[in-house]
This record gives sequence, structure tokens and C-alpha cells, in this order.
Amino acid sequence: MNEAYAEWLVKQKEPGYAWPVRIGLGVLCVLAFLSSMLLGIIGMLLLIAVGAVTYFVFRGLKVEYEYLYVTKQFSVDKIMSQAKRKKVMECSMDEVQMIAPLEHYALKDHETSNMKVVDYSSKEPRARLYAMIYQSKGETTKVIFEPSDKMLQCFRMSAPRKVILQ
Repeated sequence: MNEAYAEWLVKQKEPGYAWPVRIGLGVLCVLAFLSSMLLGIIGMLLLIAVGAVTYFVFRGLKVEYEYLYVTKQFSVDKIMSQAKRKKVMECSMDEVQMIAPLEHYALKDHETSNMKVVDYSSKEPRARLYAMIYQSKGETTKVIFEPSDKMLQCFRMSAPRKVILQ
């Protein structure tokens, strides 16, 4: 049986505001802890609220994307702080209209005015970005991602007319 398998993990670049936010929330946690000693139950509620906000903000600052291609099925998982995984996209190669480098002229033929655009890339300035346009349930979506060479070859083997490599 002709099965193709490829996976690739891409770490998203942290935004420029990540470290100031971390430091600010750390200071806020220390102040909330001190207020919990002075204010009693109100201070304790404030500490719990600040702790919860800190937890969710810290988790959202470190993001990775895992691309997985298995026999005509492509999926993208979002991994937050190396702890929580969420499937953000899944499609079959039958739904894909085109895969090409992001700036390729052939993508213009498949773009529509109401197309949804999602970015699952590292946001690094020198990243090799590709775009996948697929249609599912009447909605056209453009996915920006960074596939590996092996993944591109798997795409090419399963749908050679839909994939432009360079």
C-alpha cells in the first residue's frame, strides 16, 4: 500500500512584548501576595484572580504548531507551552485547491474576496512560507504554513497538479 507520512514542528517566534508582560505579571503576583497578607479574604481573592490571569497569559505566549500529513490527510495542531494541544485545522487532499510558495502568482487564481486567512507559521522573517488553499463546507480558507521538504514531497506524490514547489 502506498502510504505517505510526514510531520513537522514549528516554534512560533515570541512577540516583542512577551518579556515585559512576564515581568509585569510577576510583579503583580508579588503585590497580590503581599495584599493577601494585609487585606485578608479580599486580598486572597485578588491573588487568585491575578494568578489565573498570569497562568493563561504565560500559556498563550509560547506557541508551537505541529503539521501532520498521513495518506491524503493534513492536520495542524497548536501546542501551547508544551502542555496543551488543540487541533486547529484538518483537511483532505481532495479539498485542497493549491499549495504553492506564499508569493507565487498562481495563488491569485484561487483567491476569493471572502476567503478566510489563517497563519500557522513561525513568523520568523526568513521563513520559507507556503500557502494552501482549500475549500470545506462551502468556505474557502488560505493557510499560511512552513512545511518541510519531506512534507512537500508527500503533497506532491498525492496530488502533483495541485502542488507548486518553487
